[in-house]
Amino acid sequence: MILFEKTQVMNFENAMRGARNPMNSWAKTDSITTQDGLFIFGPNDLDLAQRLCKAGSDHRKFIRQIFISVDITAPLYWWKEFDTYKIGTVANSTSTMHKIHSKPFSMDDFSTDRMLAQTKEAMSIVIKTLEDLRLSYVSNKNKDTWYSMIQFLPSSYNQKRTLSMNYENIFNMYHSRNNHTLDEWKVFCNWILKLPYVEDLFGI
Repeated sequence: MILFEKTQVMNFENAMRGARNPMNSWAKTDSITTQDGLFIFGPNDLDLAQRLCKAGSDHRKFIRQIFISVDITAPLYWWKEFDTYKIGTVANSTSTMHKIHSKPFSMDDFSTDRMLAQTKEAMSIVIKTLEDLRLSYVSNKNKDTWYSMIQFLPSSYNQKRTLSMNYENIFNMYHSRNNHTLDEWKVFCNWILKLPYVEDLFGI
């Protein structure tokens, strides 16, 4: 399971102005930003942007200035793989350390959409155990009880993070993960394709 919320893409206009700096070609700019903040490529700017993207990472520096902010809720086993991409990405997560005991555990807190029936049965026992530990910790604040929750927590536990990335990050992620075994990566790559002008710029 993976969920995307509050996706925002920013700074196209400034990124394209910078893309024209090397040749002092600002007079050829023909893109517009509407009153509600929607950036629309003009033919000249789009042609330049596509040529720079095709020329390689040294030339497509401007896409590093196209920023994305998004809230992603995903299981810990997916976040473990996402954490490979540390350069140019920033994330603030909900705190397992501070807030794991703040609400009852339920099946909805975990990614179980691909579990077999017998696995879900076992998972319900895990959740019951976690909830017993949580109630015990709320009552006695025993640190060993808290540690038991943390160390017993399955990697299918869902965590929300607010991410900041840029178009260079997602370009690399798409090409690295598009054919990954995990369904979450396939959904992530499909989300990338829906971002403004991704298919036009990257030819994917």
